[in-house]
Amino acid sequence: MVRACHPGPTLAVTVLTALLCGALGHGLATGLVVTAAVFTGQLTIGWSNDLIDAARDRAVGRTDKPLATGDLSEGLVRRAIGVAGVACLGLSAACGWRAAVVHVLLVVGSGWAYNLGLKRTAWSAVPYAVAFGSLPAVVSLAAADRAWPPLWMLVTGAVLGVGAHLLNALPDLSDDDATGVRGLPHRLGPRLVRLLAPLVLLVGSVVATLGPGGDVPVAAWVGLAVCGALAAVALVGRGKGPFLAAVGIALVDVCVLVLR
Repeated sequence: MVRACHPGPTLAVTVLTALLCGALGHGLATGLVVTAAVFTGQLTIGWSNDLIDAARDRAVGRTDKPLATGDLSEGLVRRAIGVAGVACLGLSAACGWRAAVVHVLLVVGSGWAYNLGLKRTAWSAVPYAVAFGSLPAVVSLAAADRAWPPLWMLVTGAVLGVGAHLLNALPDLSDDDATGVRGLPHRLGPRLVRLLAPLVLLVGSVVATLGPGGDVPVAAWVGLAVCGALAAVALVGRGKGPFLAAVGIALVDVCVLVLR
């Protein structure tokens, strides 16, 4: 079940949420509820992705997918999605109706829209941009003042989401092509994706560092330099290395948000 939920992205988004809760001043109780809501939503996205793609994964011989290999039953995954979905709705509601609407419709809804068909179109990056861009709003709207986060924070999330999408798709381009999936990264081609994705991620890093305005602390400049180094890793890496570098950039950017 852990392998089928896309544990890397699920954990990354959950940790990003927890860090954002700290950055925006949530207490422990509220922060735990918001983080748990996002975690359960991500579980439904990860499990549904593998469930929907089980036949495709079997066709290309994906041994890392327990549904495709028969190590995990589809019925169990469907029940788990139902339980996680109910928990997600309840926890989201506990964050307040504004945060709940943004989370369920824009974050979780975008993930499901991607799984159900947008991944096969030239618009495949849109769900990532909307979901990652909306995540700071979920955290902010759950606070006592129910305020929207600043625009630069939403832009940072959206740009990082697009970059993560481009890099996440890179190792699977040939398998996806063989089973009829032609999203934006597939249409761009591996060479252009390798060049474009790090540039997109660096734009997000610059916005996170300079967006708040005022004097930029030395630590923020160091964070930007680290993001530049990780972008270089993404440019020359192979396999899942580029995606892990993208996750690293996102984590550094959130740390910069906390600092700023």
